[in-house]
Amino acid sequence: MDFSSHLTRRNFVKTTVAAAEAATMGGILASCGGSGGSSSGTVTVNYWDWLVSQTPWVEGEIKLFEQAHPKIKIKRTVQASGTYANLYALAVKGKSAPDVGMIPGQPTPNIQVSDGWFMPVDKWADASWRARFPQGVLHEGSNMFNGKLYSAPISGTSPWVQLYINNKVFRDAGLVNSDGSVMIPKTWDDVTHYAETITKKGNGQVYGLGFGNSAFSLLEWWMTVFILGAGSPGGAYNMDARVGKFTFGTDRNYTDFMNLFKEWKTKGYFYSSSMSISDEVSRAFFARGKFGMTVGGVWNQGGWTSLKFTDYSLTTLISPTPTLQGYFSVTPGGTMFAMSSQTKHPDEAWAWFDWLYSVDAGKRFTQQWGEDVSIFPQNDDPAKITFKPFSQFVGLSKLALNGPDSSVRNPQTANVLVQAVKPNMGDIMAGYYTGQIKDIQASFSDLAARMQKAQDDGIKQAQQKGSKVSIADYTFPDWDLTKPYVTKPASS
Repeated sequence: MDFSSHLTRRNFVKTTVAAAEAATMGGILASCGGSGGSSSGTVTVNYWDWLVSQTPWVEGEIKLFEQAHPKIKIKRTVQASGTYANLYALAVKGKSAPDVGMIPGQPTPNIQVSDGWFMPVDKWADASWRARFPQGVLHEGSNMFNGKLYSAPISGTSPWVQLYINNKVFRDAGLVNSDGSVMIPKTWDDVTHYAETITKKGNGQVYGLGFGNSAFSLLEWWMTVFILGAGSPGGAYNMDARVGKFTFGTDRNYTDFMNLFKEWKTKGYFYSSSMSISDEVSRAFFARGKFGMTVGGVWNQGGWTSLKFTDYSLTTLISPTPTLQGYFSVTPGGTMFAMSSQTKHPDEAWAWFDWLYSVDAGKRFTQQWGEDVSIFPQNDDPAKITFKPFSQFVGLSKLALNGPDSSVRNPQTANVLVQAVKPNMGDIMAGYYTGQIKDIQASFSDLAARMQKAQDDGIKQAQQKGSKVSIADYTFPDWDLTKPYVTKPASS
């Protein structure tokens, strides 16, 4: 999964895209401004993102860029993730879009391109520039449309969510190996045993497990960590691409895990207020040792560092058996930044775009600031990363294998727009956890049916608009979950 996808999941799941209330078009656009110059010949490139926690990296790159390009100034505007899409659309409508900006989460990139939002970069992105990226990363239906290139990812593929372990809590509970290192759980039984041990020794003060679910649903993260290794490639969000169907109600791993999840709650292994506290609060409680294990992503690490909490470990793909039946399925490609078609200084905008996608910026992104794995594999050597938890995260990249990619098989699938369903997986998991839902398998079957209908409706609507797509584009019966998959275009 590319970095923009990480951000989409880590930020856009927290908030719904809402209208910019109490702001007039003129007021918003006046604050945007276009690219400009000065009497001294300096060009200002307006740049937008929502990278709040990544600010040290962004500001560091701006400083280095301006030193290398003294005639170009970068004017950065940090927008709220929840309103970014609306603000960007308003700026496009008012012909005052930023020269370079993060691609909004809505609508999909192919629609943004067809509506003329972005400028293709083929004029500058020659063969040597494209050769920076691993093979298959730049392709039609992802960051290329109608043969033209508009964007690229900056982050490589890795397991996007992990199980975190508070080392001190484990040591206090005696969960250590003969060499003094903490025991790292590998199976569902391991987690159960460790959670039981911590909770009993914690005597009501420390729990084995914890999370925060009040502000937004993150229970799907738990499903993801515990279900993929069991051989259920759809995880919490997607269909099983081997059959082209959502299998929540027919794949027993889903019901088995939810029964285990509920058992952990019934036995008191979870921090008792997990459903009523926020993810932010739960991360602080984890750092303070109120519980020994939690689920989250690499974005947690910066916050813990600011709290001076570094004594933790991480792993992922916890499965029923020691032998993994599946891995994180990732697809080459992705988007992050784009140049506006409205820019009045395309060469200067390209210079900043090019800088953001440079190997050196990617190296600092990973090795200096520890934001994520880099799209450039030469930057992703765990031995070159001094902070142990982030080095562990980078080392997990081997657990992410290329999976089927419908956009490579048929680029027209980019025109299939699938509406979200409610209640979703997170709602159902929360309902079962709290006792509001009694029959979890029936709920999973209902969810699968509703998501299948949403998928079928999206395909049908795309067909009605002239796209040659079908459910066959999403079905890969020859996929072996334990091996990298090479997707071939349908025409080949």
